[in-house]
This record gives sequence, structure tokens and C-alpha cells, in this order.
Amino acid sequence: MTLTFKVTLTDEALEDLRRLEDFAIERELASETPDWTVPERALNAIRTGLGVLAWSPLTCRKAELGNGQSRELIVPFGATGYVVLFEVVGQAVVVGAVRHQREDDYGP
Repeated sequence: MTLTFKVTLTDEALEDLRRLEDFAIERELASETPDWTVPERALNAIRTGLGVLAWSPLTCRKAELGNGQSRELIVPFGATGYVVLFEVVGQAVVVGAVRHQREDDYGP
């Protein structure tokens, strides 16, 4: 029997994804040699990472936040990547934030 988890994203996490996509587009607009596949490839990498959370969220490292229940998934992309912050609540995975690895850490 395979244990699966239901993955949901908070409104904040959805806004993070929109912000990250906008940033990737703006970066390519400013580039002398834009690669218009980058924004979609980045979102696909994040989407693939979120898929891992449906069957294996407890393998992700614990995040150092106040409640002790938070975990983070590292999503490699290019030379850096993204960090997905989430909590496992029963059979649910609740994604609270998605950040680029070069952004400031998660805070209150």
C-alpha cells in the first residue's frame, strides 16, 4: 500500500509562484540574450518538486521555524534553485511559501 499526501498551496505560496515567474520574465527582458524557456522551466522544476511532496514529504529536511513542524524542500534549478516551505498535517501537505535560494530566509 502506498501512502499519499494531499498537497495544497496557501494563497501566499500561490502569490510567491506568480512573483517568481514575474521575476524570471523581467530577468529575461533585461538580458541581451534572453532565453524565454527559463520562466516555464523554473515553474516546471517547482511543480516537479511539489509532486515529490505527495508521496515523500517526510524525507525533506526540517526547517528552523518556531513551531517545529515545518519542513523545506530544495528544488534545484540552474546554479541555484528554490526552497519550498511546508508543513505535514496528517495526510495533508500545506505549502506556505516558495522562495528563490538567494532570497532572504523565511521570516514572520
